[in-house]
Amino acid sequence: MRKRSVVMRLCMAFLLFLVANTFFAFLSFHLTEWLLDYFHIYPQGYWRQLWTVLGVFLLFSCTAATTFFIGSKKQRLYWNTIVDALSRIAKGDFTVQLDLQTDERDQFGQLIHGINHMAVELGEMERMRQEFISNVSHEIQSPLTAINGFAKALQNMNLPEEKRQHYLEIIEMESYRLSKISDNLLKLTSLESEHHPFEPKNYRLDHQLRNVVLALEPNWFAKALEMDLQLTNLTVFADEDLMNQVWMNLLSNSIKFTPTHGTITLSMAQQAEHITIIIHDTGIGLTDEQQAHIFERFYKADTSRTAKNGGSGLGLAIVHKIITMHHGTIIVSSSPNNYTAFTITLPIKI
Repeated sequence: MRKRSVVMRLCMAFLLFLVANTFFAFLSFHLTEWLLDYFHIYPQGYWRQLWTVLGVFLLFSCTAATTFFIGSKKQRLYWNTIVDALSRIAKGDFTVQLDLQTDERDQFGQLIHGINHMAVELGEMERMRQEFISNVSHEIQSPLTAINGFAKALQNMNLPEEKRQHYLEIIEMESYRLSKISDNLLKLTSLESEHHPFEPKNYRLDHQLRNVVLALEPNWFAKALEMDLQLTNLTVFADEDLMNQVWMNLLSNSIKFTPTHGTITLSMAQQAEHITIIIHDTGIGLTDEQQAHIFERFYKADTSRTAKNGGSGLGLAIVHKIITMHHGTIIVSSSPNNYTAFTITLPIKI
């Protein structure tokens, strides 16, 4: 398509050149005749044709020089505008938008479009960076404030032993929460840096899921939850350690947010070149708005419950990143006070 466009432009330019030269020849012939008659000069044959040719050359040169001057002036204006825009972007102003009338199909137009697109993307990254810093500051400040407040309360010598123990438990819980936030932040940063160790191998996925359920047995047994496992013998090519974290996070969330005597169903099936795993629970559920943001960093669907359980809002962001690294997908479907289901699809071979 681009080659055809280039050929058409060359043809149009050549046609324009022929028309211009024909016009200049016509104009030069009549102008030369008028000048020779005006000065009473009557050259013959070769010399009369030479005067006509010189006239064509002069007219063509003047037109080309004028066009070049106007074009170069316009081009200098464009380049000055582009340099100024790039300078503003370098200083952190990402609101730059070049409004220059250009054809997006040519190289100059593509440059303008690229600069505008770059400014938009950098602006979005800056917004996300500021939001990330704000969220980190908020998440860290909350446990630090609690630790500081209860540490001061413990300085009261007349504090009853029961309250002292209670305050110490809160300090311990908030310290653990702070440590977990730091650990998850480092983990997420490492995953997003694309330098995190990624060592896929073939292993039995059903064995891994059973082991995770057994590791979490104290948690779901304490709430008298029913674990319904519908697993088949399937092998997947993936990073076993990273995927273990995915199942730990998802099943831990299901256990946390499923009321006593609820049911958690873990099923899997193979479809062509993919494996689908579904974690379904009869928990508190999610609204449509919560489902839309559930994989965002620091997003907490239920702040009171996540705070009580030491949640940081990073677990599902880490899960989403790991699934993406494996070229898989994860989607959530839910109904408030009814159920929540996470559907994970993984390719058998990456």
